[in-house]
Amino acid sequence: MANNEENKSLSIDLVLDARRVLNDVIRKTDVIAATNIPSPNNLFLKTENLQLTGSFKVRGSYYKISKLSEAEKAKGIIACSAGNHAQGVALAAQKNNIPCIICMPDSAPISKVEATKSFGAQIVLVKGTYDDAYKEAVRLHKEHGYTFIHPFDDVDVIAGQGTIGFEIINQLDNVDAVVVPIGGGGLISGVAYTIKTLRPEIKVYGVQAAGAACMYEACKQNSIIELDQVSTFADGIAVMRAGELTYDLTMKYVDEIITVSDDEIAAAILMMLEKQKLLSEGAGAVAVAAEMFGKIPMEHKNVVCIVSGGNIDVNILSRVVTRGLIMSGRKTALTIALVDKPGQLLGVSKIISDCGGNVVAIDYDAGDPEMDINSCFLKITMETKNHEHIEEIKKALMKEGFEIVKERT
Repeated sequence: MANNEENKSLSIDLVLDARRVLNDVIRKTDVIAATNIPSPNNLFLKTENLQLTGSFKVRGSYYKISKLSEAEKAKGIIACSAGNHAQGVALAAQKNNIPCIICMPDSAPISKVEATKSFGAQIVLVKGTYDDAYKEAVRLHKEHGYTFIHPFDDVDVIAGQGTIGFEIINQLDNVDAVVVPIGGGGLISGVAYTIKTLRPEIKVYGVQAAGAACMYEACKQNSIIELDQVSTFADGIAVMRAGELTYDLTMKYVDEIITVSDDEIAAAILMMLEKQKLLSEGAGAVAVAAEMFGKIPMEHKNVVCIVSGGNIDVNILSRVVTRGLIMSGRKTALTIALVDKPGQLLGVSKIISDCGGNVVAIDYDAGDPEMDINSCFLKITMETKNHEHIEEIKKALMKEGFEIVKERT
């Protein structure tokens, strides 16, 4: 459990002091209406993906480093991160001329590693997950006396993140709920504390990736737990264990935590990119995913989703978009059993075309030992409008006697 004195030291005055310190350093990111994103509510986006370094993390890390003593600065600083906290710490260290070492998991996107290096930080790649990088950073901190900058379980870091909550309630009237991504809990702790202190009637919902639901499980079991593993492409929230201070604050101030799948996250990234012209990373899209798929328990209310970061690895972007297309019914593949004779492909493609589908790939298989000697499997990959459109095409094919043996959705 968190130290009670640490809990007492978090105050609105501290959040306001962070706001003062950050005023000339960060961007006051816009809250924009997201009328093109399907949602049962009036949806708004807090665009921290457009923040300096592409993530909210610079708020907490910069404020923490601003409060270090000269002796602490002289020791140099060390941090651990999957990428976003790393960039925030490195930027703050560069501006304050402080030597900086960042431990990052070797699975961190190359783009985030290189971006961190560009701010002058020394990078130590650690085999494994964020939690392995954390353990190595703690080891180096103890061995060399570096000043450790925790990514989330620190009252100054939390206060820095809390400035987002302060901005939201001053940027938008009549906010009913704020939906917040959760990894280790620094962002939601600061936002929830600030909002519930100033506007207790506003609901605060947290969202985690289903494959890295450490805070969800901790709150469910009323005890901090450590996951055996994490499995999500949302690397910014791939944390195995929530913080002690952040757990206490989350239990006290957050109304509910829900989870979303990687497919739902991918669909949200695609939707924001296509409809809002905003690029989000996986961690930044979880709040929107929760809204899109009806997981927030309210309707016809003013809901703000925090898009916490935009530092997606471009090397996986095409795969994320493909998964998003499949999840939203915009792309599918049907495998059809056919008698192998001339004209079959023409018949299938004409039906799909007449229904408004667009064939983008064809795979012909006549060698499966389980089918008749004069039969074949035809796999058709096509672009479609939505899931209803897929069903329309399937019904049209079956009406003409074609047998669909498999569908990828």
